[in-house]
Amino acid sequence: MMRRARKYILYIVLTAVAALTFAPLAWMVSASLMPTGQASSLPIRVLPDGATLAHYRDIFTRLNLGRYLLNSTLIAVSVTSISLIFNSMAGYAFAKYRFRGRDRLFKTLLAAMIIPGQVTMLPLFLMLNKMGLVNTYWGVIIPGLASVYGIFLIRQFALSIPDSLIDAARIDGASDFRIYRTIILPLCKPVLITLAIFTFMGTWNDFIWPLIVMTDNSMYTLPVALANLVGEHVQDTELMMAGSVITILPVLLVFMSLQKYYIQGIMAGSVKG
Repeated sequence: MMRRARKYILYIVLTAVAALTFAPLAWMVSASLMPTGQASSLPIRVLPDGATLAHYRDIFTRLNLGRYLLNSTLIAVSVTSISLIFNSMAGYAFAKYRFRGRDRLFKTLLAAMIIPGQVTMLPLFLMLNKMGLVNTYWGVIIPGLASVYGIFLIRQFALSIPDSLIDAARIDGASDFRIYRTIILPLCKPVLITLAIFTFMGTWNDFIWPLIVMTDNSMYTLPVALANLVGEHVQDTELMMAGSVITILPVLLVFMSLQKYYIQGIMAGSVKG
């Protein structure tokens, strides 16, 4: 009886926490559909009195948010796809290859994880400036092409792959690249999807680095463009809510469609260290 009561209490608490988490997102969607000025009126309205899509039309026609949406999509997809290749190669090498200084190098990489990203922004900006990559898409893309966390995640998963499987492929005459392409990548699918979600969400939501590198307004990503619009349209709450919905919708859809693989990858990465 007590066990059942504790279970019901746990369900109630979890439901309340989920409702509190979901409530701001639900109001954001509701406010984006309200006529101008209704979201700022008192008492606060929960549902729109006469829903309208005028604000969504405005952000794409009058404010050219479609351009910024394409910029964010280009950068996020490029960083995600290329980083998966680099991180998977490095993680696989650290897990299955034997070379001098391997463990020492890997520990050095892990130590670099404690350095805040803000500390490396200035030297990174100076390097990209000398390479002529400031105010270019590549200036935003290149720093995200490999990450210590991504290498670590792939390595931990690759350690669980039996060495006998790789040795059998070598005996059959398979090259290292063929083993990586036909054996390692398919087996690492759950952790690769997990890393893809992390990378896509992090790149899509990144604000500081694109703001530093980009000087041309037409090359801004969605978070940067939306922050600029807040200053110009600070009173247009409904318009800003519509822009916020457009900003979070892609990452929300990506996570919801791949959450099964995300959970598998997180659990599998802790099997063997």
